[in-house]
Amino acid sequence: MSHELFTIAILYFTSFFTIINPLGVMPVFMTMTADLAEKQRKRTALKAVFTAFITLLLFAFSGQLMFRFFGISVNGFRVVGGIIFFMMGFELLQAKISRIKMDEDMVKKYVDDISVTPLGIPIIAGPGSITNAIVLMEDSHTFPVKVILIATIVLTLLITYLVLLSAGKIGKLLGETGNKITMKLMGLIMMVIAVEFFFAGLGPILRGILGISAAG
Repeated sequence: MSHELFTIAILYFTSFFTIINPLGVMPVFMTMTADLAEKQRKRTALKAVFTAFITLLLFAFSGQLMFRFFGISVNGFRVVGGIIFFMMGFELLQAKISRIKMDEDMVKKYVDDISVTPLGIPIIAGPGSITNAIVLMEDSHTFPVKVILIATIVLTLLITYLVLLSAGKIGKLLGETGNKITMKLMGLIMMVIAVEFFFAGLGPILRGILGISAAG
C-alpha cells in the first residue's frame, strides 16, 4: 500500500511541477518586479504563491460544483487566461513596466495588484493547474490520497517560491540592459502563449455552439 501511495505522490508532484513550471514563471516574475526593492519582491513572491495555493485548494475541493453552479467551463478559463496573458505580454514587449516610477503607496498597490493577478492567477495557478487539481481530487477516493494531493501542491508551490526568491540575484547579474531584453523576449513569448491559450479554449466552445446550432 505504501508503495502505491509513493507512486501516486510522484505522479501528482510531476504533473503539478510540469504544469506550473517554476523555472518558466521566474523570468516573468523577474521582469515584472525589476524596479521593486528586495523586500517588495519577496512580499510579491509570497503573496503570489499564497494566492495560487488558495486558488488551487478552492478548485480542488469545489471546482466541479462551482463550474456547474456558475455554468462555466475550463475552456472559458483558457480564453480569459489567454486575454490576460496577451495584455501583459504586450506591456512587457513595450517595456512599460520598467519605466514606471512609483512612490511608497504606489509600490504597495502595484505589489498587491500583480501578486494576485496575473502572477498568482493565471501564471502560477492557471487553467492547466486548476484543471489538474480538480481532476486529481476527483480521482482521489481515499483520505490518504487527498492528503498526498494537497502535500504535492504545497511542495510544488514551495519550490516555486524559492525559485522566485532567486530571481533578484539573476536580475542583478543581467543588469538593466539584460532585464529590458529579457522583458521584451518574455513579452513576445507570453503573447504567443496567449494565442495558444485563447484558441485552445475558443475551439471547443465554438464547436459546441456549432454543434447545438446544427442540432437545432
